[in-house]
Amino acid sequence: WQRPSRRPLPTGGNVELCFEIPFARVLPSDPAPSIDGDAAGSSGTAATAAAVTTSSTPSGKKYVIYDVNVRLDGAEPDPHPTSIERRYTHFLRLYDGLRKQCPQLLQGVAFPKKVLMGNFSAELIGERSAAFESFLDYIVTVPSLRESEHFLEFLQGDELRRACQLLDERRNEFAVPLLESTFRILNKIFLDKSKCVLLLLCRLVAACTTSPIPHPESEKWAELALRRYEHVCDTDLLVLYIPLLQTCLHLWWQRGRDRSLLEERLDEMGKKGIKVKGGPTLAQAIHALEPRAETT
Repeated sequence: WQRPSRRPLPTGGNVELCFEIPFARVLPSDPAPSIDGDAAGSSGTAATAAAVTTSSTPSGKKYVIYDVNVRLDGAEPDPHPTSIERRYTHFLRLYDGLRKQCPQLLQGVAFPKKVLMGNFSAELIGERSAAFESFLDYIVTVPSLRESEHFLEFLQGDELRRACQLLDERRNEFAVPLLESTFRILNKIFLDKSKCVLLLLCRLVAACTTSPIPHPESEKWAELALRRYEHVCDTDLLVLYIPLLQTCLHLWWQRGRDRSLLEERLDEMGKKGIKVKGGPTLAQAIHALEPRAETT
């Protein structure tokens, strides 16, 4: 199934967050591809890894995968759209979770019901796609829904679990594209210095720098994390700042860059009585703050 036309661009010079499902596809009962294989004609990419994460089913039955495009559109379409693949069950879990948490806010939401026949018809897929777009558009207009754990789980849950598993297996080269794609999605939806965005950014920096040879994009993400951490006040997130500085200090040394500013910052914090040496690594600090599958 393919959307017949793109959603109209916002008017009046506004920039709007847009969810669009440009296409959906029915996947056959073939075994799920390996992360090292050529799934979807791509190898070692976020799309490949995400396909493995979201498209497998233990029952071997056919199912529909919806490609959810996340964009910030203005007078021109978002030049860097990002997408995630989700099934009906992902949307249903999101709806059920929000309905239990905020029943009053979900009263007027029409969610497509399960059907016993015709699951794979183009008409039904089109109707569901339109309903899912409206549902996501509504969520981001209501702060309590937008900031809920249910919505965050919908946006990043599958990819983050897979990325953490890959990091635990020391397969960072496959984890990094997943984390990059997830970061770009969260960065479009939430504030630059929101907890979920900064935590994901620090995960990305850790994934890029824990290999013997840093990832080619490691400096870009590390520099962004340092900029984002300026004036951060969230006490939970501040526990990552010293490990982040130490990670960047080591990375700058590996790249032959000037480390004086980082060293000065660490010295300043040390003079304030903050422990700057002998602490956890960035990956360990992240794991302590939000334990998941990775153990580094």
